[in-house]
Amino acid sequence: MENKEIQKVDIDYTHEAVPQTARKGFGAMFVIMLGFTFFSASMWTGVDLANGLDLKGFIWAILIGGAILALYTGALGYIGCDSGLSFDLLARRAFGDKGSYLPSAMISLTQIGWFGVGAAMFAIPAAQVLNPNSTILPYILVLAVGVCMTASAYFGIKGLEIVSYISVPLIAILGTYAMVTATIQGGGLTAIFDKSSGSLTLFAAIGLVIGSFVSGGTATPNFVRFAKSNKTAVITTVIAFFLGNTLMFCFGGVAGAFTGTNDIFWVMIELGLGVWAFLVLGANIWTTNDNALYTGALGLANITGQKKKPMVILSGIIGTVAAMWLYNNFCNWLTILNATLPAVGVILVADYFLDRKKYAADATEPKGINWAAIIGVVAGAIVGNLTGGNIIPGFTWGIAAINNMVVSFACYFVGKLIAKKK
Repeated sequence: MENKEIQKVDIDYTHEAVPQTARKGFGAMFVIMLGFTFFSASMWTGVDLANGLDLKGFIWAILIGGAILALYTGALGYIGCDSGLSFDLLARRAFGDKGSYLPSAMISLTQIGWFGVGAAMFAIPAAQVLNPNSTILPYILVLAVGVCMTASAYFGIKGLEIVSYISVPLIAILGTYAMVTATIQGGGLTAIFDKSSGSLTLFAAIGLVIGSFVSGGTATPNFVRFAKSNKTAVITTVIAFFLGNTLMFCFGGVAGAFTGTNDIFWVMIELGLGVWAFLVLGANIWTTNDNALYTGALGLANITGQKKKPMVILSGIIGTVAAMWLYNNFCNWLTILNATLPAVGVILVADYFLDRKKYAADATEPKGINWAAIIGVVAGAIVGNLTGGNIIPGFTWGIAAINNMVVSFACYFVGKLIAKKK
């Protein structure tokens, strides 16, 4: 009987806090979080930054934007580890059990969408190299990639850990090689960045840095809840989002500015990396895509009340089947979602520190909907998208993600004060 009971344990702790016996040390969390932030889309953003800024502007943009992103995700990492709760379980306490469906749906949509985009990001250029005349090969590769990445996410945090241990060193070595090669052949960093069009403002560039990973960063608690200590959770998160993401910008930016190409796969090809380009692209996407699918599945599990594993399969099927469509149509929606999701993270952090008793292990989960949190998200989304140019084309003000955070917190805090007086 005892063995049977052990087998029934949900190793992903979909609907409960992660116990100390299931926590992981610094090394495991370090590679998981670095693997999460080692993503080709960030390298793509690095190319856009390098083509729109001079060297000084590029450095300031990635430092300021990276610091803001690290502070945001570091705070989420702390509350995730301290409570042992996933993003969705934190949302159930901050938004109410029914109110949590909104943030869960938002995070699931973005992460399953990213999964589909990532699968196509590998399949399309790979097919162009292997057989440029084939119209069916991209779909075959999408299917193969989707199955493999779904499999690693199915096995939970252990699967993410194994993939990251393999991929992180590979990406770091080959990315460094590409950057150094481009620097030497291009006559130095200053000479490479002198080719920039100068079309980006510093504010716009910082916004790109933050927006590049703010949606994924909002899901940070899903991973660092497995950390053995708050210190490990915060340090690994900050390193991943500040150093890891910055490295992706540099790898893509320097090499892309040198070659004049904005697709990181073709940057690698032009630098003579050949088959290594396939390995870098595949490993780069895989380490983030399995994390994205894991997050999407946890969100669906919260909404449906099911366990994570069947939701991984469902999410993988949706992302794989829709991959080609998502690749061509989803990125515009991502801009909107990136200007919306920071509100959720800010409210989770604020609610945790303002009302910690709700997060105690023996606390009763709030029922219904916390309208202060919902209104905060909606108001933050409107302001973030308005100042980010998504509502009135051409109109921008400040940094959309920051505007979103400030407004969402203000609305949530005022709403909380009003609710207390009642």
